[in-house]
Amino acid sequence: MGKTDDSAGVARGVTVVPAGPTVTPDGRSRPFGVGLWPSRVRSWWLGAALLAAAAAAVVLGPAGTSWLGHPAVQAWRTVCLAITVQALPFLLLGTALSGAINAFVPAGLFARVLPKRPALAVPVAGAAGAVLPGCECASVPVASSLIRRGVPPAAAFAFLLSAPAVNPVVLTATAVAFPGNPAMVAARLLASLTTAAVMGWLWLWLGKEEWLRPLLRHRHTGHRPGHSRWTEFRLGFRHDFLHAGGFLVLGAMAAATFNVTVPGAVLDAFSGSPWLSVLFLAGLAVLLAVCSEADAFVAASLTGFPPTARLAFLVGGPMVDLKLIALQAGTFGRAFAWRFCTATTVVAVAASVLIGGALW
Repeated sequence: MGKTDDSAGVARGVTVVPAGPTVTPDGRSRPFGVGLWPSRVRSWWLGAALLAAAAAAVVLGPAGTSWLGHPAVQAWRTVCLAITVQALPFLLLGTALSGAINAFVPAGLFARVLPKRPALAVPVAGAAGAVLPGCECASVPVASSLIRRGVPPAAAFAFLLSAPAVNPVVLTATAVAFPGNPAMVAARLLASLTTAAVMGWLWLWLGKEEWLRPLLRHRHTGHRPGHSRWTEFRLGFRHDFLHAGGFLVLGAMAAATFNVTVPGAVLDAFSGSPWLSVLFLAGLAVLLAVCSEADAFVAASLTGFPPTARLAFLVGGPMVDLKLIALQAGTFGRAFAWRFCTATTVVAVAASVLIGGALW
């Protein structure tokens, strides 16, 4: 299923005991017994975090006493649960697609479909994001699976950024949220595709594969001859979902904390300045972590802000938010996540200002 021997053994519940020093995926040796257990413990710990969050949502209910029944705690619980429940179906979709790509899709398919030159593969992959009817949580495991199957990382990252923002579900929701304003739909489509392509090309120019986790730096061939494809799909799906689900919960907790601690009056303080409003709503999109299927309705409610600022909210949110930062750090590595998310935010704001300024 395209995993390392260590993770494959973990998924089957088998403990591997080597006879001597082992070799890590990046080619370095390690002493006997070192590093054998963390991936197993980490995957199950993240799955346990997801279950713990669901249990906390039940325990910290209206019947709670003392500080557990405080309105702020109840609001935090509601927001955290809403973000998690809203994103879970799409995370399930993404991990299922990831497992299916790894187990069933022939290794040479992507090489035949994408242009040979990586610079041309980037915009093609970005445009292909329109075929995934999901949110940003679904695109992360799919992009990871594409890289493991030999797709250039730059093309996979362009797909990762465009899929949550240009798919038909999101564009339809944007049209419904902004009735009689087709310019907002067109601006979101153009700014999102531009950001995805620019980030893909930036990775080709400046990106370094050592920023990625070792599992992604070493390409895999997916299906292993002699093994059941359905078993590989099941084990890959379980591993990816438990791993990504824990980081989703952590991101939802961070977003909920912001929601209940920042007063609404802060919004009014920034709405008067065109430049400050753009920067503020771009930052607000990162902190609120609203699913891309619903963010258009949030943006439409921010009537005190100019259209360009609301466009920055719509373009930046599906590409960089707290839950996405956590998911990307867990999937691709922290060294990648902080660089990529920072650059994506800058490019998304610039694209929104340029395209919004041309349309309004």
